[in-house]
Amino acid sequence: MKHQARKRFGQHFLTDQSVLSNLIGEMRPRADDYLVEIGPGLGALTFWLLKAVNHLQVIEIDRDLAEKLRTGAWKDKLTVHEVDVLKFDFRQLQAPFRVVGNLPYNISSPILFALLDVADQVIDQHFMLQKEVIDRMVAAPKTSDYGRLSVMLQAYYDMDHLFDVPPECFDPPPRVMSAIVRMVPKNAETRERIPHALFGRVVATAFSQRRKMLRNTWADVVPESIALEAGIALTARAEEIAPSQFVHVAQLLAMANPD
Repeated sequence: MKHQARKRFGQHFLTDQSVLSNLIGEMRPRADDYLVEIGPGLGALTFWLLKAVNHLQVIEIDRDLAEKLRTGAWKDKLTVHEVDVLKFDFRQLQAPFRVVGNLPYNISSPILFALLDVADQVIDQHFMLQKEVIDRMVAAPKTSDYGRLSVMLQAYYDMDHLFDVPPECFDPPPRVMSAIVRMVPKNAETRERIPHALFGRVVATAFSQRRKMLRNTWADVVPESIALEAGIALTARAEEIAPSQFVHVAQLLAMANPD
């Protein structure tokens, strides 16, 4: 019996084989890769991955689909984690690992932020996402798509928008254009120099009212002396500030308040 896509899980199953082939071509998986697939669904991408790797970890919340994966023809090459990906502990995996998946569009941003916590263990990430989200992820300062997501992810990853995937490549078709993004964590030294909690607060408050000047949004967070030392005028708005400048502000705050 055909599996009915479940709206609560944001299920849209990729069916276009040329898209799958192109994604595998971009990834170039190797037999000994420790690879994790988020949301394998009906196994369209899983099938292609298992032709390349010796073993595959998959995270699937839908118990019916998880059971099919556990008992299907590929069961000996799969480790199935039947769990909500937002509750999954990626640190239990063997590092370093690679991540791939057609992410549920309704929780894509929370998944991306959750994976920030294990960027030190990740080789790369290839994700199918709503194109609008990827446009925001890779956006440059002073553009309409540039925002909190852009800054937070660009500080930790080098990212490339690889190619678009139209709705007709899915069953059922989503109402939006999709796309593939590659995310490669920046080197350990760069990531470790970011005071993560402070950085997140500095960015979140800056974009909390993006049309207001930083003088207003940062009033209780960033002293004017810190902003000026980072080369930022408080008459600027958040969308004008590069990720590296936000990082610099957080680093100066950390040095000024070492406790």
